[in-house]
Amino acid sequence: MAKTKWTLDPAHSSVDFSVKHMMIANVKGSFTAFDAVIEADPKDLTTADISLTIDSASIDTKNEDRDNHLKSQDFFDVETYPKINFKATNIVKNGEDEYSVTGDLTIKDTTKQETLTVEFEGTGIDPWGNTKAGFNVTGSISRNDYGLTWNSTLETGGVLVGDKIKISLDVQASKGE
Repeated sequence: MAKTKWTLDPAHSSVDFSVKHMMIANVKGSFTAFDAVIEADPKDLTTADISLTIDSASIDTKNEDRDNHLKSQDFFDVETYPKINFKATNIVKNGEDEYSVTGDLTIKDTTKQETLTVEFEGTGIDPWGNTKAGFNVTGSISRNDYGLTWNSTLETGGVLVGDKIKISLDVQASKGE
């Protein structure tokens, strides 16, 4: 398949994360508004152009008070920094359907290079004749690297919110014209 434009299917895609809470459990959340620009041959991503934009105010952890705190200046400061951006800069094939995608991740006013693992899940034709491609993306980042440093010390030792953020995206895209 040649390199073509793909359109993100938001109804069949997700941007999820998890972080340690109180050093004993994980809190999970997602961003509900996002878009991607993908120009690729899904069977060989090494030449792909990939960028992802996330609406930072769309954060959802199923707890309104926590979501409002995450939107505040203590964390994402969504009024000042409404978008989180990722732009791929280097893609290396690691196996038959697995890639390391390195790119520039911008959260708030900080841009750092991060590497994510992308697994190509395959292509298929939906009931309406559209070609779809599926990808699973995983990785982790340090929230402190991006100025998301708010925390609280626990009486028993340790901190309320962990530094390592685990990222998981499930992406389905439709082949463009």
